[in-house]
Amino acid sequence: MTTIYFIRHGQASFGAESYDQLSPQGESQAKVLGQYLQQILKEEPYIVSGSMQRHQQTAKISLQEFFPNALIHTNSAWNEFNHQQVFAKYDEKFSQPQVLKEIVTQQEDPYEYLGDLFNQAIERWVKNDHAEDYDETWLQFKYRVEHALEQLCNELAEKKPRYAIVYTSGGVISVLAGKVLELSVKNTFSLTWSIANASLTTLRLVDHQPRLLSLNEHHYLKAKDPQLLTWI
Repeated sequence: MTTIYFIRHGQASFGAESYDQLSPQGESQAKVLGQYLQQILKEEPYIVSGSMQRHQQTAKISLQEFFPNALIHTNSAWNEFNHQQVFAKYDEKFSQPQVLKEIVTQQEDPYEYLGDLFNQAIERWVKNDHAEDYDETWLQFKYRVEHALEQLCNELAEKKPRYAIVYTSGGVISVLAGKVLELSVKNTFSLTWSIANASLTTLRLVDHQPRLLSLNEHHYLKAKDPQLLTWI
């Protein structure tokens, strides 16, 4: 049986002109993640990464800690949906990432405010009433991720590695968990807001079918330094 570790990237650069870049905090998270993987993996895993910069950076930094010469198979099917576009189509003023950050940081509870805003923006996206506004609709994203999982499971069933690692994003991991647990769309996206940076979600292949072993493991970050635990 193969155990698959789905890893959310380290903290990216919220509010910057380009979100798709690890922050210094994200780099530290990736390093600690790699140190933890070095403890629990007994042989080199089969490694897949989305093509986004934050995925690739998290993979390379963490791999330096346990299998620095491991081959990374890049597959854009594991990329996140365009969350900046989802925010911008909900309210055009959020088309400027720095504006969103300024508004959020001015709130009494920035995290709660951003969570509420995220839920409202996602609700507009998933309803599919404005599908023409988006480069990728919710249904297209869902199909892409579920198809990527199916292809990965078939590939791993043939190769039979003991471990596999996929470096990806919170929205992708939520869709995977939602599929395995048969969650509603609302409950699927409630997971997105809970999945910590550089956390692990684990599936195991049983008769070629994925079974959920764990969701959103982040104890190794908190044990190292509680300040390493972030969600944005």
